[in-house]
Amino acid sequence: MALSLDGRPVLRAIDWRIRPGERWALTGHNGAGKTQLLKLLAGDVWPTAGRGRRHYLFRGHRFDEPYGVKQEIAYLGAERQDRYEHYEWNQPVEHIIGTGLYRTDIALDVLTARDRARIGALLTRLRLQPLAHRRFLTLSYGERRLVLLARALAAAPRLLLLDELFNGLDAVNRAQALHCLAVLSRSGLPWVLSSHRAEEVPPFATHCCELEAGRITAQRPLRRPLQRPLRAPVRSALPPPQHPMQQRSSARVLIGLHHVTVWRDEIAALRAVSLTVRAGQCWVVHGANGSGKSTLVQLLYGDLGAASGGRIERAGIASGVPITQFKRRVGLVAPELQAIHPRYLRVQEVVASGRDASIGCDRTLTGAPDSARVRQALRRVGALSLQHRSLRALSYGQLRRVLFARALVHEPDILLLDEPYTGLDAPTRARLRSLVEQAANSGVTVLIATHHRDDWPAAATCELELSHGRVLYGGPRR
Repeated sequence: MALSLDGRPVLRAIDWRIRPGERWALTGHNGAGKTQLLKLLAGDVWPTAGRGRRHYLFRGHRFDEPYGVKQEIAYLGAERQDRYEHYEWNQPVEHIIGTGLYRTDIALDVLTARDRARIGALLTRLRLQPLAHRRFLTLSYGERRLVLLARALAAAPRLLLLDELFNGLDAVNRAQALHCLAVLSRSGLPWVLSSHRAEEVPPFATHCCELEAGRITAQRPLRRPLQRPLRAPVRSALPPPQHPMQQRSSARVLIGLHHVTVWRDEIAALRAVSLTVRAGQCWVVHGANGSGKSTLVQLLYGDLGAASGGRIERAGIASGVPITQFKRRVGLVAPELQAIHPRYLRVQEVVASGRDASIGCDRTLTGAPDSARVRQALRRVGALSLQHRSLRALSYGQLRRVLFARALVHEPDILLLDEPYTGLDAPTRARLRSLVEQAANSGVTVLIATHHRDDWPAAATCELELSHGRVLYGGPRR
């Protein structure tokens, strides 16, 4: 079986069988085809005509098309999570999980008492009870992922497909997801978990399928966890700062927050936060899922405002000056930015839009200089070969590289990076980390939000630790 997108082969000669009770790890680097293979299994995309067929065996019957069995397969990936952001579906968590009971995208009716009981039991099973009445878009990226896992399980599927489940999860929520998979493993439900990190393959996986350049290169049973690393080793310690804090203490203030509180749907995502970001500093913002890291990045960028009583200042932006003037000096990489880009856009358009901080090009490329700048940005992130593709033909990791190119295309004064390395394989992560280090060392102001210690730049000068929207520590890197 094969699959092509935009006239380009994505999957080739796929021959794979998943049997009841099997638990598969699907491994491979960015662009290997993992996501498209899972979508092919789920019936969301169609194989190339005349190049093989899918077969589903269900209740003693064989189906040559997904009709009739598609509703029995639950697929959870970044695209489904992004859809809620893109369409601003902001229902309470209880209602989101309820759509899984009826296998719809949005709630079509009021939940019954029986529905609520089933949802409550599932939330208890997954240890998510505190989120039940929160609205979906007020949750952190990792919390949303766990809620959508609960939604997938509410449908009582016969096959569960999980695309990079652990993306964006901190240590606590990663343990929650592993607990869920452990419970599922005792139930006999077959599942497939894709990952490019060997350490994310659970010890209770029974089989491994390796994918490379759209081809299955190995299928084998697992008798112990994978040993071959799929990413670079974690740095055990960070070197001392290359730009000591005292050298930057008198630099020009670019952004100042003064007792800022941010409310999101009646939830205080940040509380009385004060922060001064000076030219040339490199800040690391860390904390658990739900601590307020993403909200802080959106606030600094200008997509969120401060509540009454707080104040935010940006260098060169006085009252009445459009915030776009500030955004044009900033390079942004964030999950929300990835979610809102329409999938029909071409890579060239997305990268070029970084000049105007727009979604899609507000103006056409004006000849050779603009085109050369776009190509140079793509070359820097190792994505020049993607320039003519549409976003729908890219993997999650490839799209993240494109967003890095968009952030760098106009040589920004400030880089705001929210979990920028999520979903990236080892070579891509190393390349993009190197670009961030180069930017920081050249004097670009950098602020990176992450919960992975090994994602901290060596050039980091300052750190901000958040917990439940409050500052626990803010100052020189400890």
